[in-house]
Order: sequence, then structure tokens, then C-alpha cells
Amino acid sequence: MMNTLEKYFAHEISRSIAFVLLAFTALIAFFDIVNEVKNVGIGGYTLINALYYVLLGIPGNMYEYMPLAALIGTIFVMAQFAQRSEFTIMRVSGFSTGQAVFMLFKIGAAFVLITFLFGEIIAPYTFGLAERYKISVMPSAHKQDFQSGLWTKDLIRSNGLTGDIVGSRFLNVNTVDPNGKLIGIKYYDLDDQFRLVKQVAAARAEYQGGSIWRLEKVEEIYFPLSMNETEITPVQVIELPSVELVSEITPTILLASSADNDTDRMSAYDLALYSKHLNDNKQSAEKFEIAFWKKVIYPFAVLVMMALALPFAYLHFRSGGISLKIFTGIMIGIGFYLLNNVFAHIGLLHTWAPFITAILPSLLFLSAAMAALWWVEHN
Repeated sequence: MMNTLEKYFAHEISRSIAFVLLAFTALIAFFDIVNEVKNVGIGGYTLINALYYVLLGIPGNMYEYMPLAALIGTIFVMAQFAQRSEFTIMRVSGFSTGQAVFMLFKIGAAFVLITFLFGEIIAPYTFGLAERYKISVMPSAHKQDFQSGLWTKDLIRSNGLTGDIVGSRFLNVNTVDPNGKLIGIKYYDLDDQFRLVKQVAAARAEYQGGSIWRLEKVEEIYFPLSMNETEITPVQVIELPSVELVSEITPTILLASSADNDTDRMSAYDLALYSKHLNDNKQSAEKFEIAFWKKVIYPFAVLVMMALALPFAYLHFRSGGISLKIFTGIMIGIGFYLLNNVFAHIGLLHTWAPFITAILPSLLFLSAAMAALWWVEHN
């Protein structure tokens, strides 16, 4: 019996969630297209280009709205079970609340995995493709130009990326593109006593992978570490066609530095790398650590939303129509998204532990789901 019920629940809930997710995705894509229309005609950017750009953004939208789709889709199925008295018959036949929760957990686990794959692999990849595609057809669209340049800090180690720390490097970039190319680069190498050792300027740079940058049209200036009245060491200036620079700074780190508010489009892996980079360089990383934990915990919000939907199976049709239940679900989902974002800001302001800041909204809504289940079962 349980195997048959599981298949029935899984089929109905999966179909309903997929339909709701498709509806939300189509709606958001429509608004994205409307927003992109204003760029049509700029630098050869056509309506077809805009449609393709929006299409590449769909995986990110699916990731973002998966918990809400899980909530509304599960509420719809539970409300239908209540309307047709199916859930009542199941309970009379010995189907307990604990069994229902466990069944929803198993169904929800598949959606947790799907959400994780979209958030960690598919969406960041397609977002990168979208940005590079838009640049290829409209070069001025997403270049990051800064009045004083983009600044970031790196550590200099005795053996490239390993060994003891022997100094610091301050990197300034005039323009950084999502495709990994830099234009107008300067960096300053300081020793462990913060004395300026070397200044390097390059016309452009391209990432070669393996923490290696290839700099072109390079001018290196070496400064003497000691000077006295009897011996003056001159400043050395060397011009080279190209130089390879080994650095922990990657295009991901540069893009994260230039788009502080775009953490939702970064994977948990990239957020972890950038947080480590900031901590290693004694810089504030709380915002990115909170974003990392939110990224890790967010897929499990699907389970919380499905748990919130279960009490609706206990409410008979006379307690309100299906449309009212779906509207209630939408309000609950909006409340979760608002609380999730508000807690991120509150946690940052009050220096709460990043993990606690990220998990609190889900814990609060899970507690609400448990309280609602207790109430409907005892009333």
C-alpha cells in the first residue's frame, strides 16, 4: 500500500510542481524580455539576441523559484486530496502524519538535488555564457569601468601559490569583463615590511588557467630597498612584450570584487573561494560567508516549503476553496523570501555567525510547519 501511495504522491506532486515552476519561469522570462527590449538597437543588439540572453537566464530563475513552486504545487495537491476526501480515506486506512511527512521528505529530496544542481552548476554556467554572449554582440553592455579602477589584494608567496608569505600585492584594474580579459592593469608588490619593491603596468591581461595571467605590453619598475649617501641604487625600468603572473586572484575573484550585489549568481564553491581569499588578506568576508551558507542551505528550503503545505491536506473544502489555499501559499512564499533577505542584512549589521544568519529563516518556517501540523491533527 505504501509503495502505491508513494508513487501516487510523487506523480501528483512532481507534476504540480513542474507546472507551477514552468508558469513562474515563463512569467519572469516575459518581464526579463520586456526589460531587455530597451537595449535592442544598441551596438547591433537585436530582439533575437535579447531572447537568447533571456533564455540563458532561465536556469537561474528556476533555481530561485523552486522552493516557491514546491510550496504552491504541494498545496494544490494537498488541497485537492482534501477536497476529494482522499486524505481522509488514507488516514482512516491507517496512514499517519509521520508517514506523510516521511513520504514528502523522500519526494522533496529529489527536488533538493535538482535545486542544488541548478544553483551550483547549471545557473552559474549559463549566467557566464549569457554575459559573454551579450558582450560579443554589444561590447559596451557589461564592461565594468571604474573611475579609480577596481582594487583587490593578493599575497606574495615564496614559491608561487605555496610557501611562506613574503609580501603583499595590490592590484588595480581599469576594466574587467566577464570573459576573463582585463584592460589597463597596474599592481604594486610590497615586501613583508610593507616597502614598495616593484610596480608593474600592463596594457591588458588574459587568464590562462592554473592561477596564471598573461600580461601584454608590460613595464616593470624595480625600487631599491636601501639607500644611503655613499651608495645610491638606481630605479630599474624594464619593458617586456609579455609576462606571466602567478596569482591567487582569478576572474571569479575579480568579478566578485566588481559585483558585490551579484552574489546570488555565484556558486557556493566560488563564494567559498572568494571568502577564503578575503580572509587570507585580512579583509571583511562576512557578506560572502553569509551568501555561501545561504547557497548551501537554500535547496533544503524545498523540504521546509513542502512541510508547510502538508497541513492543507487536513483542511476540508468548506474551510476555503483551492484558490484561497494557493493564495495563502503565495503569501507564505513571499514571506519566506522577504525574511531570508532581511535576515541576511540583519545578520551582517549585528555580526551574527554566517551559518546562523542563513539557517534562521528556514528554522522559523519549519517550526511554523510543525506547529501547524500539531494544530490540524488535534483540532
